[in-house]
Amino acid sequence: MPRTTPPRPVDVEAVFPELAGMRRAATRLHPRRGTPTAHDSSVGGPMLWPAGDPWPMCTIPHKRSSGYRYADVVRARQIEEDAWRRTPNRGKTDEEIEIVGGFKRGRHAPHLSDTDPIPMLAGAQLYRRDVPGLPDTGEGDLLQVFWCGFERHGETRYEPYVHLRWRHSQDVGTPLAEQPVPEVVGREELVPSPCVLHPEEVVEHPYFMSLDPALQERIAAWEGPESEGDRYISDLSTAPGWKVGGYVAWTLTGPRPLVCSVCRAELLPLLTIDEREWDSGTTSWIPREDQRNPQGRWPEAPTEVSFGQGRMTIAVCPRDPRHPIDLAIQ
Repeated sequence: MPRTTPPRPVDVEAVFPELAGMRRAATRLHPRRGTPTAHDSSVGGPMLWPAGDPWPMCTIPHKRSSGYRYADVVRARQIEEDAWRRTPNRGKTDEEIEIVGGFKRGRHAPHLSDTDPIPMLAGAQLYRRDVPGLPDTGEGDLLQVFWCGFERHGETRYEPYVHLRWRHSQDVGTPLAEQPVPEVVGREELVPSPCVLHPEEVVEHPYFMSLDPALQERIAAWEGPESEGDRYISDLSTAPGWKVGGYVAWTLTGPRPLVCSVCRAELLPLLTIDEREWDSGTTSWIPREDQRNPQGRWPEAPTEVSFGQGRMTIAVCPRDPRHPIDLAIQ
């Protein structure tokens, strides 16, 4: 089923004409639980990966023996899904409750040293044929996104590690039959649940704090007292949820420069990974189809993925896709 974002409550460009020159296209991916194949764009689905290619591995030193068993995370979610779909007695059985209760964090892989290579998680794959906003880098028509199952990287040792792979899908011969997975992950929220995508293009405008201060003042005066809500931030600037392109919503840290460390070009948002497709403050972005089915399972948080406080944007160099990426974690 496609997903359709309702029109914005206000034509913000009619009120503030200068915003027309700042509009950007974004593609909302609208992931929903399903059973994607390697030939589909997906979150958490199988990758179209050549059998002879080495799988991306994390080799950055960090603790990797303790956490949650990957198999336990997957099993617990399957039990939850089966219980939800069970009729007429929806809910987990006593036996299932006991099984899920036994899935604990612990030192489940004591044989792993801090430097042993561990398989990265298959996060998402996007075919350009499905996602109109996916940039044409000349490196292929398929973008594959991986991340480590631990957030113990970077200078702070509390950052994700993300790996991007572009490839020409038509060049893949025999695909890999069984994809590697890590034994243990640091958090359950780093394991994506398989989702199919329903891409839809929308228009975005810069986040409020990224605007010129004079324009910020005019927007604030137009919005009125704080008790009436921040209409620009909530309804008129950046779309929530998984998306390609658009703008970064700097809700946690405030804006910071995103600059390529090699050529000093401005990095552009490639993919935003969001915990939720909407929350209580962004209900105007709920797709029409989901408004008709408010009791559906996982409509606003289907992937079960959460970085930082819930959102991570991968920013890339527009001049060379091989230049280092940057992560805006909010």
